[in-house]
Amino acid sequence: MTVTGSTLVITAASPAPATAPAAAPAARRRAAGRAPGPYRRLFALPGTRGFTAGNLIARLPMGMFGVSAVMMIAGQRGSYALAGAVTATGLAATAVAAPWTARLIDRHGQARVAVPATLIAVLGSLALVACVRSGAPAWTLFASYAATATTPNIGGMSRARWTHLLRDSPDAHHTAMSFEQAADELCFMLGPVLAAFLCGVLFPEAGTLAGAALLLTGMLVFTSCRATQPPVAAAPRRGSPLRALGPLLPLFLVTGVVFGSMEVTSIAYLDVQGLGAASGLVLALQAAGSCAAGLLYGTVRARSLKTCVCALAVSMTLPWAAAATGSVTALAGALLLAGMATAPTMVTAMSQVHARTPEGRLNEGMTLAVTAIFAGIAAGAASAGWVVEGAGPTAAYAVPATAALIALAIALTGRSIRRPSDRSRVVRTTAGQDPQ
Repeated sequence: MTVTGSTLVITAASPAPATAPAAAPAARRRAAGRAPGPYRRLFALPGTRGFTAGNLIARLPMGMFGVSAVMMIAGQRGSYALAGAVTATGLAATAVAAPWTARLIDRHGQARVAVPATLIAVLGSLALVACVRSGAPAWTLFASYAATATTPNIGGMSRARWTHLLRDSPDAHHTAMSFEQAADELCFMLGPVLAAFLCGVLFPEAGTLAGAALLLTGMLVFTSCRATQPPVAAAPRRGSPLRALGPLLPLFLVTGVVFGSMEVTSIAYLDVQGLGAASGLVLALQAAGSCAAGLLYGTVRARSLKTCVCALAVSMTLPWAAAATGSVTALAGALLLAGMATAPTMVTAMSQVHARTPEGRLNEGMTLAVTAIFAGIAAGAASAGWVVEGAGPTAAYAVPATAALIALAIALTGRSIRRPSDRSRVVRTTAGQDPQ
């Protein structure tokens, strides 16, 4: 109350309790606005940034070695047939050796097995370079490249670490698996480009040498992060991953056919259009679409495998329709959209692998899935090449479309394929029981 001249002015103060409730929701809204996103929360966990950095460095060469070997051998020996045969032999050797390497990793630990196995693979790469440079007999090239089959499945080991760290957080585990799939796409998109640049600008052996250096460096960084390494299970290992994953492996195989046939068909189509030099850029759109979709998928609720494979089957018809128009621009857009259906399918399928694999054998289970994909890629590439020769590249787009429909049929008829909402079986670790 105040007195101004002859006027009495009474001023009522606003009651504090009236403003407090209004301020509280505003504060909560501001706090909610500052809440970290799912990926920031993921990498806030201790040790995750270190092993992820090593993982990305070691994973990049996975997209480099094949292209580097072809360019090196063809450039020095003048034979693409020899180069293709050597790389095919390496893939076959990997299909045999990779599950055994993964089994040893599950049994003895990542650091104890991955580093020696990587050293053998690096020595195989160096031997290949020496044999190509010295003009050694052709059989030495096959033997050298076959030695690289001991390369550990770095993506599988990284996924095993996330599974160990996030065994009680299914949503965060889904985000981590989505990030890993996006990393796969990114490395397989950038790897061939880097390899072609190094081999073309520097010297033919540069891609192989750089890949070997990156692989060894990344693996040493990855395995040095011991705190996040899954412990080795002391209990006897029961169950066969091959038997447990039986209903899923055909799905991975057919999905690999989709990938391999799409790549070969697109290269052939662009070559006929006189744009062979741009094939890498156009194919990169598909990988970029998958990478972006993978990161986005990690921020939303997981869908069922049947839903994801259905989207994949629909999207794989788009490049076929776009190619029929004769427009390269339309094809590029179709490949981008088709790629966006790839990552959600692979993330959800890999979650099924986690749910099914017997305890203590997760690396082996994931390696079996990856091996099935590689086998499908080889079969798809061969099938697409045969159709391209006989009916032309436009007709060859029917191969990935048909393979995607077969994958959908497998997903729809597979009685034992679990839903991702079955949280009691989504995450399996080597350290304990499944979260209930």
